[in-house]
Amino acid sequence: MKVLVTGAVGFIGSHTAERLKKMGHDVIGVDNFSPYYSEALKKLNEKALTEKGIKVLKLDLRSDDLSENLPKDIDFIFHFAAQPGISTASTFEDYFTNNIIATKNLIDYAMQLNDLKLFVNIGTSSIYGLEATFPEDYAPKPASHYGVTKLAAEQLVLQKSREKQMKSCSLRLYSVFGPRERPEKMYTKLIACGFNKASFPLYDGSSTHLRSFTYVDDIVDGVVSIMSFVDEVDGEILNLGTEVEHTTQEGIDAVAKVMDMDIAINHVSARAGDQLRTKANIDKARRLLNYNPQTTLLEGVEKQVAWYRENFI
Repeated sequence: MKVLVTGAVGFIGSHTAERLKKMGHDVIGVDNFSPYYSEALKKLNEKALTEKGIKVLKLDLRSDDLSENLPKDIDFIFHFAAQPGISTASTFEDYFTNNIIATKNLIDYAMQLNDLKLFVNIGTSSIYGLEATFPEDYAPKPASHYGVTKLAAEQLVLQKSREKQMKSCSLRLYSVFGPRERPEKMYTKLIACGFNKASFPLYDGSSTHLRSFTYVDDIVDGVVSIMSFVDEVDGEILNLGTEVEHTTQEGIDAVAKVMDMDIAINHVSARAGDQLRTKANIDKARRLLNYNPQTTLLEGVEKQVAWYRENFI
């Protein structure tokens, strides 16, 4: 199969592209190399992909002509590209153009393909709102520009399934961590603070926040399994993540244990829109995909620390 992965040099997109290539598929990656975070990390990911024979094209889904630059014989699209997370440095226009306009342009391109089998939108638990513990049919209440625009993107994709114009689905991912995690995310930042003897900025009240911290390989297991269940998932939303909850403090303690050091904490003001609790309800994914994440928090942290040490120390 020929597979297109957008956001291919990002965290989860790069892992998914590698897995698809390992499964024997012809993988084409697309990324705009946004300056949202270090281009050096993206170049590191790109190098890993190209060494495995994955072609990465530098394209901006918001403005470049996709029909002119991408092939017409794509079988599957995995759409990871987005303006991620909750950040005061990101404007509403950043979220709107990267999450809504870019998705609409990608849909328009997909509608021109000869034999697209499935468009897989990558959503987020932030769509649910401040608490994300619900099944997929729960009415979403996003509490951030990120969540609002990701919900809009998801609905644009699923609209095509409802209209019987294109098979599609959307996957809502939960608190993913592991090697290649973005530098502003919790675990990479914790590990960096530990190695550099710096203080970790902890948002007030967040130490007791609950999260379904899910190791990236367990997420990729669910993402790629979609290809075997095209008819079953058409028009569906599925949660992917672990059912095991940990507090932020437990995450901090796990990193300290693996690194065998104390990590200094600097308390900072609470962040608006930050989720209080995420616990992945994966009954539907278990039923449709036989989804069963297995990696423990400590196992995942050990792998992420090893990756950071190998690449940045």
